[in-house]
Amino acid sequence: MRKIPDVFLLAENRLLREALIRLLGKRNEVRIVGASTYSSSVHHEIISVRPQIILLDSSGLAFSRSGLIATLRAAVRNLRIVMVDMDPDEEVFLSAIRAGVVGYILKDASALEVAATIRAVAAGRAVCPPSLCMTLFRCVGRQHPAPSVNSWRSDLGLSRREQETVELLQQRLTNKEIALRLNLSEQTVKNHVHHILRKIGAPNRFSVADFCQRRSAGEFTLDPETGGDIEKAS
Repeated sequence: MRKIPDVFLLAENRLLREALIRLLGKRNEVRIVGASTYSSSVHHEIISVRPQIILLDSSGLAFSRSGLIATLRAAVRNLRIVMVDMDPDEEVFLSAIRAGVVGYILKDASALEVAATIRAVAAGRAVCPPSLCMTLFRCVGRQHPAPSVNSWRSDLGLSRREQETVELLQQRLTNKEIALRLNLSEQTVKNHVHHILRKIGAPNRFSVADFCQRRSAGEFTLDPETGGDIEKAS
């Protein structure tokens, strides 16, 4: 028999609180264990009943900045937050996620959808409207851009120092100048250059810059037999 999640309703608007109590009270999927408006002492009331889910409106974001959500999550183990918002505002949505919300519902959701969201969140899943999924993907994409050109240098087996040396070889620096930049001996730099030329198959140090430029532009592909680079057919 599946466990019915205990839910505490937290909403500034009395009509919203009463509507949610009435709608969710008719269903057997959730159990309302408390309801309140926001106040400086509401966290005591919530902690005393130790709900599994807090269902709040977007006013909760202002209170989260004062530490309300963080305080509740620290005091109630495995507490999960679901927010009901009036409009699909992207900034409010992202702010809610940053505050710790894992379920997000819009005003046109039915009682069935609200209950389903609460149960999904109680089961450890995250829920958001399909219309806001792209917002979430864009945000994560901006925070975690595609791998830099250094990724292919690692694929070629270049060490961290060798990758740093490649950067300076592209600037046409001498071994002595590279040694000063990297705080290495000139002989160590010579060894790095020798290893770089062997690993990338370049004939000399002056061809490294051209190789790197063409490799970053995707003019080479991986040879499935040797694991090395081969030039793409034009």
